[in-house]
Amino acid sequence: MSAQAEQETHRFQAEVVQILDLMIHSLYSNKEIFLREMISNASDAIDRLRLELLSQSELPDADGPLQIRVSYDKAARTITVSDNGIGMSRQEVIDHIGTIAKSGTREFLAALTGDQRKDATLIGQFGVGFYSAFVVADRVTLTTRRAGLPVGDGVRWESDGSGQYTLETAGRPARGTEIVLHLRDGEDDLLNGFRLRSIIQKYSDHISLPILMTAEPPGDGTGQPVGEEPVNRASALWARPKAEITDQDYNDFYQHIAGDFTDPLAYLHSKIEGTYEYTLLLFIPARAPWDLWLPESRRGVKLHVRRVFILEDTGQLLPRYLRFLRGVIDSSDLPLNVSREMLQGSRAVDHIRSTAVKRVLKLLKDMAAGEPEKYATFWKEFGATLKEGIVEDYANRDEIAALLRFHSTRSGTVEGQEVSLSDYVARMKEGQEKIYYVVAPTLTGAAASPHLEAFRQKGIEVLLLSDAVDNWVVTSLPEFGGRRLQSVTQGSPDFGALQDDAEQQAAEQAAADCADLVGALKAALDGKVWDVRVTSRLTTSPACIVANEPDNEVSLAHRLRGSGLPSQPVLEINPKHPLVDRLSRNPDDPHLAEWAQVLYGQAVLTLGARIDDPAAFVSQLNGLLVTLTGP
Repeated sequence: MSAQAEQETHRFQAEVVQILDLMIHSLYSNKEIFLREMISNASDAIDRLRLELLSQSELPDADGPLQIRVSYDKAARTITVSDNGIGMSRQEVIDHIGTIAKSGTREFLAALTGDQRKDATLIGQFGVGFYSAFVVADRVTLTTRRAGLPVGDGVRWESDGSGQYTLETAGRPARGTEIVLHLRDGEDDLLNGFRLRSIIQKYSDHISLPILMTAEPPGDGTGQPVGEEPVNRASALWARPKAEITDQDYNDFYQHIAGDFTDPLAYLHSKIEGTYEYTLLLFIPARAPWDLWLPESRRGVKLHVRRVFILEDTGQLLPRYLRFLRGVIDSSDLPLNVSREMLQGSRAVDHIRSTAVKRVLKLLKDMAAGEPEKYATFWKEFGATLKEGIVEDYANRDEIAALLRFHSTRSGTVEGQEVSLSDYVARMKEGQEKIYYVVAPTLTGAAASPHLEAFRQKGIEVLLLSDAVDNWVVTSLPEFGGRRLQSVTQGSPDFGALQDDAEQQAAEQAAADCADLVGALKAALDGKVWDVRVTSRLTTSPACIVANEPDNEVSLAHRLRGSGLPSQPVLEINPKHPLVDRLSRNPDDPHLAEWAQVLYGQAVLTLGARIDDPAAFVSQLNGLLVTLTGP
């Protein structure tokens, strides 16, 4: 069967059509990105070839040096980018170019802002860089053959970006991929060797593979070509002496590996020598990647062995709570054919992991102390992620705890979390023994909690926790600096030395005066509450719900019960509130049972929990209102 007979026409996936439209009509001012993305994809293809062949104990460069080529043809008005990497089979072409299997495609489209530069930064992050070819080309031809397939099993893909593409069989002697861009009218300025070199050196100089171009003829450019020459340095950035590397070099390398157009917030470059030798080049992005909280989110750190890419980290090199890091770890002690299974239990890997974590935490500590504004940016983007380390990394829990930031009742702003545990301890009132906190689904809910009333009256600062991970943080961090963490919604309020004798006597008297009311409320709420008691934690609200269990946080219990109530809910009443005082003075009130249900329902709502029978609650409340307003 002829190649022509095997030609097929396919339609692009709907999301691909949207992305193509973006490339063609929205990113024209950033057209240089096309070459960066073509070269980046070629580099990735060679990395994948290395990984596959090394796993088979084969040498990746047995068929010649691994390299990328860029060329142009003025007469044909084309630019060609080729590599001798892993290549693609027919089905892989359909899977990787005709459709986008990546789960974040819709997030990519939703993240578009209309700002050309901002939207351009998303291309590499979402893995859709190939389509940037259509920024400058009105037709793209891709010819590829996967490593290991026969010469005759090459594939030619072609499209004008209008919604469909053609596929046909094409013989290709060499493995790898060649992409030919047929330029649009008005793009002839790209058909210039010096222009293409400047773009490569601007965006891709850090690529550790040689990027070859035909040397420009001397003089007026009409002479004969003088052979190929590398355009980039083609050396691993992390292996070069730090004194030779500029900040711009670091920024360019970060943008390449992260698919980001913005500079990193900070970086760490260390060469460790001793029992084990390895190099760390790790970056903290300036903003969170789109998939940070997805279960299948990628890890951005790659393992190299003697400057050869081996695999992407899946948790062996760095813990999950540092998944926002991007960069390279290059070991001199691991074998080139190391697998994920071999990394398990490796002493070298354990040493790398321990050192990397400690150095990253030290970097953050120094940033927090010396560059607080930069640390505030870090915390806004990655603070909730770092908090996971309190649960996951017991060995470094104290160091991580010192890096935590929170809102509190003393916060200067509502926008940022700025209070450290050290700040809190330094401001503790004389006689205060505990670090107090409240957890709620939202910051507004935490700040409005009735459980804070007495603390505010006494001028005691309370941490306001509303991140999704905060429940687990406080249950895994029992104390800081010798001070125990205590929820204001847990157990009986204990102000210790902050409560004088007069207050203690008044509390005891109030409990005695309300004893009959407490007994009546217990009877009316039997089966709903574990206990009823008089409290000194309220100053303006009539009642609140707290957890009886001394070791369980109310909001943690929220997750364990559908109603949002603790497993042992206690109703605490405020003896100074007019409603409670009225009921205490009228123990024979015929509507006491209804008032009990209303007090309980209000307390459930202010806790942020759910009333089992809202209709009954409203009916009781309306009935009481009619009674109070009747003739």
